[in-house]
Amino acid sequence: MIMTFREMRRSRQALSQADCEKILKTATAGVLAVTGDGGYPYAVPLSYVYAEGRLYFHCAGSGHKLDAISADDRVSFCVIDRDEIHPEKFTTFFRSVILFGRARILEDAGEKRAALELLADKYSPGQSGREEEISGQLNRVCIVEITPEHMTGKEAIELVKQKKPSGGKS
Repeated sequence: MIMTFREMRRSRQALSQADCEKILKTATAGVLAVTGDGGYPYAVPLSYVYAEGRLYFHCAGSGHKLDAISADDRVSFCVIDRDEIHPEKFTTFFRSVILFGRARILEDAGEKRAALELLADKYSPGQSGREEEISGQLNRVCIVEITPEHMTGKEAIELVKQKKPSGGKS
């Protein structure tokens, strides 16, 4: 079955693919959503890295996330890049990205090591003891790779308007 994803209703507020990827590369936390127990959505915040069109995160070798992914590899992942409340305007200036994709638990030691290297580059750049930490965790940690199938980003209309050159049409 081929999945057709919905078009964004407010397309003027859509971010480009490049902007979405930039946000995914620079943000430090997101929320993973899976189909949990009894069909209830299960969403969990986590740290991750996005590189070469894939998203990676590490976790314990068992638990709700992994049980859900094993039962249904379809997931979504959301990152909030900007969230500024403007009470005087009764609005929030926001920017966010959501992707839909397939999750895969990495089994190959080389793939796991490469993902751990990416995570270390992002969260502990230049730290000594890196190789020892990765080698010590390699057989204990679980690494999940998400391959995006669809990605969208959206920002507040106020941010869209700020980008418009003065005198331009909206």
